[in-house]
Amino acid sequence: MPHFAKPAEGSWTEHYPELGTAPMSYEDSISPEYYELERKAVFERTWLNVGRVEQVPEPGGHFAKEIAAVGSSVKVLRDADGTLHAFRGGPAGPVPIRCEVWEGFVFVNLDDDAEPLATYLGTLAAGLEGYPFDRMTEVYRYRADIGSNWKLYMDAFAEFYHAPVLHAKQYVGNESRKLSSYGFEALHYQLDGPHGMVSSWGGMAPPKDLNMVKPIERVLRSGNFGPWDRPDIPGLDPLPPGLNPSGHKAWGIDSFVFFPNFMMVVWAPGWYLTYHYWPTAYNRHTFEGTLYFVPARTARDRVRQELAAVTFKEFALQDCNTLEATQTMLQSRVVTHFPLNDQEILLRHLHRTTGRYVAAHTDRLRARA
Repeated sequence: MPHFAKPAEGSWTEHYPELGTAPMSYEDSISPEYYELERKAVFERTWLNVGRVEQVPEPGGHFAKEIAAVGSSVKVLRDADGTLHAFRGGPAGPVPIRCEVWEGFVFVNLDDDAEPLATYLGTLAAGLEGYPFDRMTEVYRYRADIGSNWKLYMDAFAEFYHAPVLHAKQYVGNESRKLSSYGFEALHYQLDGPHGMVSSWGGMAPPKDLNMVKPIERVLRSGNFGPWDRPDIPGLDPLPPGLNPSGHKAWGIDSFVFFPNFMMVVWAPGWYLTYHYWPTAYNRHTFEGTLYFVPARTARDRVRQELAAVTFKEFALQDCNTLEATQTMLQSRVVTHFPLNDQEILLRHLHRTTGRYVAAHTDRLRARA
């Protein structure tokens, strides 16, 4: 019996029949030739998040972002009127490129004919509008070079059923065993164009039973789910309609995948984090994890945020620890196709979406030939 309500069709996979049910090939994650197509088809034709407006608070301010997949850096600057502009570095100097802002997030696009950012981000982003992103300006950043295809790390974060097993040592022993025996099901999945999201239970602050967490978490009232005491700021009660779409009382976290390489995770206790996956080769990428909190008002608040940040780092290290082995296994091609379960529809959606962009690019090249 399912723990939570399923769609009328009986499963999330059946709810989105366009995804199919066949075992999936991961050739797109191990082929150098496919990666070269991907660079042109995906990263030069979609909206890429490169930062936030807080990075350029004053006229004349700027920041730069190296994007290996497009073979150049991108510079974002604020002019005297306060407008943001973006430029791509090139042999002949900087070249203006599209630059638009959504809820304080700065996006660029190398395709002059691309649809507007708000249209591209669709209903999932629209449902987040009004969340107090602009109040969460205490930032912790992590960055790592990972020996795997960029999509494989996105796959690792696109489902939550792995947590009770892979992160078992992060929990108190009894709680870890209970979670493993209970199993995992998400509250809700939603697809919108190239994007998707998963909503999950958990992360209640404070937990119903304090013995569920470690002593340091009980003392500081913080941990992997962030500081337990929700900040008293507008925008958290009520939440924007796109958060906790199932309306479940046990809701703890929503994870949004904005194609191609930007993920946002919003936590019930009142903070959020972002993931970026920047490919540098067919079998390597740079991972960036960034945590955003309301600025601490006391030393205790600051220590709570520090605990959440270092705990996140440990979880992320455990997640990426398996990726290089996964890449090596896939490259052996001993097994070429893999079944995906009902909790993995975002994985299937990501690879199918990438495939559609690459196919469209290939068709354009043939039409010009």
